[in-house]
Amino acid sequence: MATHAAHPQQRQRIRFDQHLPVDHRLNTVYRIGAGLIGAFLVAFGILGLLHNIGFFSTGGASVVGLNTNDTLSVLSIVVGAILLAGMVIGGNVASTLNMVFGVLFLLAGFLFLGLLDTPQNFLAFKIQNVFFSFVVGLLLMTFGMYGRVGSTLPHDNPYWRARHPSEGGPGQRADDQVR
Repeated sequence: MATHAAHPQQRQRIRFDQHLPVDHRLNTVYRIGAGLIGAFLVAFGILGLLHNIGFFSTGGASVVGLNTNDTLSVLSIVVGAILLAGMVIGGNVASTLNMVFGVLFLLAGFLFLGLLDTPQNFLAFKIQNVFFSFVVGLLLMTFGMYGRVGSTLPHDNPYWRARHPSEGGPGQRADDQVR
C-alpha cells in the first residue's frame, strides 16, 4: 500500500535563493569556507606555476607538500577563483558552490586514487594529493551543508521553514511563511 498517495497537497519546489537574508548568520559560514579553501587553492596554483614544471609533467615536482604540474596549478587557480567569487557573493551561491566543489573534490580523489602510478594520471597526483582532495571535499561539503540539512534544524532556520510551509517558526505569522 502506498502511503505517499495519502497526502493530497501538491508539493512545491523549494527556492532557497529567495529565502536566506543577506545578513543571515549562515552566510558567514558559507563565506568562510569558500574563502579559506579558495585562497589556499589560488596560492597553491600560483606557487605551482612559478616552478615552471610543465603542463602534463608527471615527474614529481612538489609544492607545499603536494605533487603538481602546470595543469593542476591552472585548475587550482580557476577553482580557487570561483570559490573566492562565491565568497564575495555569499549566501546560497557560496553554499551551493561549496557543496558542488566538495562533491567534485571527493570524486577527483577517488578517480585519481585509481589512476595512481598509471600513464593516465595527467594531474600528477600522488597519495598525498588524494588525501588532500578527500579532506578538502569533506570540508567544502560541511561548509556548504551547514545549516541546510539535518534533523535538528531550528524552526527559525529558513531551510527548515521552506521544507515545512504549513508550520511557522516561533512568532511567525501565516502570511510570512515560505511559499
